[in-house]
Amino acid sequence: MTSTIECRAILFDMDGTLVDSTAVVELVWKRFADRFDLDLSTILATSHGRRMEDSILRFGPEGVDVEAQKKDLGDFEFVTTDGIVAVAGAIDFISALPAASIALVTSAGRELATMRMASVDVPLPGVVVTAEDVERGKPFPDPYLSAAAQLGVDPSEVVVFEDADAGIESGLSAGMRVIVVGDVAGAIGDDLPNIRDYAEIGVSVEASGEDRPRIFLTLAD
Repeated sequence: MTSTIECRAILFDMDGTLVDSTAVVELVWKRFADRFDLDLSTILATSHGRRMEDSILRFGPEGVDVEAQKKDLGDFEFVTTDGIVAVAGAIDFISALPAASIALVTSAGRELATMRMASVDVPLPGVVVTAEDVERGKPFPDPYLSAAAQLGVDPSEVVVFEDADAGIESGLSAGMRVIVVGDVAGAIGDDLPNIRDYAEIGVSVEASGEDRPRIFLTLAD
């Protein structure tokens, strides 16, 4: 059995959704945890999908210099690339979609996002919303709403691909449909469509006689 989802635009998270950067992310937060004698597993349980500064403020000691820590961790993350790979099928999947109907919505900074996508040859969409572009990051709806507005599409006609609780909540609260990539991180994604990678989803595009073509996503039930 298969099911088909129709939409007019697709928004992608990056880490864990298009790019598997797990190894690097864990090294970054280990650096932070070791510095302040924090429990790494506690940080990793909720930091995925959120802006770095939000997690530094949440887990760092009182009075932590957020900007200094963000710069240190960001510099370390930028030069640590071993183990980063594209999620299976991501390159072909993005390449099959209309360029004017997709966007990247990530909690990473713009420089890191550009570098990380290029390092695994995943095409970078023309519309990119990063940590610097919104006052409130995921799990708030602001990043996804910003991307939809830039594409000129109603949130109800958008499908979001996400892998983290914070991002799933962000997409749902923006009024969008969400497809979870990889293992569901928590209960929030239990009832949503789920794929292991992009080999498990088909895509077709149909001109609609309107400004934006119709996109059909086919998933196995």
